[in-house]
Amino acid sequence: MEIGLFRKLNAIGMLAVSAVLAMAYYSQFTQGELPCPLCLLQRIATVAVLAGLMLNVVKGPKPDHYSIMIISAFFGGAVSLRQISLHVVPGTGTYGAPFLGMHYYTWAFLVFALIILGTAIIAAYSTQYHKQKYIPFRDQGGLAKVAIIAAMALVSMNVIVAFAECGPLQCPDNPTSYWLFD
Repeated sequence: MEIGLFRKLNAIGMLAVSAVLAMAYYSQFTQGELPCPLCLLQRIATVAVLAGLMLNVVKGPKPDHYSIMIISAFFGGAVSLRQISLHVVPGTGTYGAPFLGMHYYTWAFLVFALIILGTAIIAAYSTQYHKQKYIPFRDQGGLAKVAIIAAMALVSMNVIVAFAECGPLQCPDNPTSYWLFD
């Protein structure tokens, strides 16, 4: 396989993971569902997966970049599983409205599991680790530029929104308003 193909696959992965994060923001802003502390931890894990993908796109695929993705997805999956376990017992209620029949934390667990599986598969192709080099943003292809801009915008938004919700304080377990706007 061509080395550039792996960078393109990582850029497509960045767009897919960015879309998942964008869906969380869409739910937050259109339905008024503020993320709970476990939701924020899942978002941090998603951002860390994006970091591994971006490193592969910019610096070239490396096993340590894939390791960042797998460890981050494993952490995100563990947090998601914890949130699922809090709401699986009848009578304990749920958090947030379901999307296509499942809650976002359940979708997050499935997405993190797919990230682990996909990363393990793509990391096994050793031909991608040869002749790699740093490619500055101006020299990236159109797909990579769009993926990098989308990821950076969503990560920046994550920082701003998390601060607006929690400020310098501990986030409430069941947030109902933004700390910054109260």
